[in-house]
Amino acid sequence: MRHSTTALREPATRLPDLFDMRRWFDTVPTWFGQYETIRVEEEFRDDAYVVRAEAPGIDPDKDAEVWISDGVLHIAVERECETRSTNGDFRSEFRYGSFHRSISLPDGVTSDDVKATYNAGVLEVKLPVRTTETHRSTVPITKV
Repeated sequence: MRHSTTALREPATRLPDLFDMRRWFDTVPTWFGQYETIRVEEEFRDDAYVVRAEAPGIDPDKDAEVWISDGVLHIAVERECETRSTNGDFRSEFRYGSFHRSISLPDGVTSDDVKATYNAGVLEVKLPVRTTETHRSTVPITKV
């Protein structure tokens, strides 16, 4: 089963995400001490749904967690600030703290045999897509 990456951008296929409040709140700044969001890429690749998340400078064994609950993929990352100077000569634009992203899984994606890998600052989660046959049957119309 092959999926087009344009399906991720088509409004009709992604319409339920417009009403997914979890996704909306992931984009709200951290005014109230909430998690900051993680930037992701999503695509269908080789009969799998692949989510790639920016997570530079972490140790995936202790700083990252990936879980699936009720059809939603969760990615959480903690990145601690390193203090390099005590005399005030240090400036950083890096983002530190707790980061979280919730992604509603598309139809056909299964949470069985999920694989997560980390390489060069990118956390990649690969979820299998069930191959489902589409059945079409014609219904006779009776004129009354």
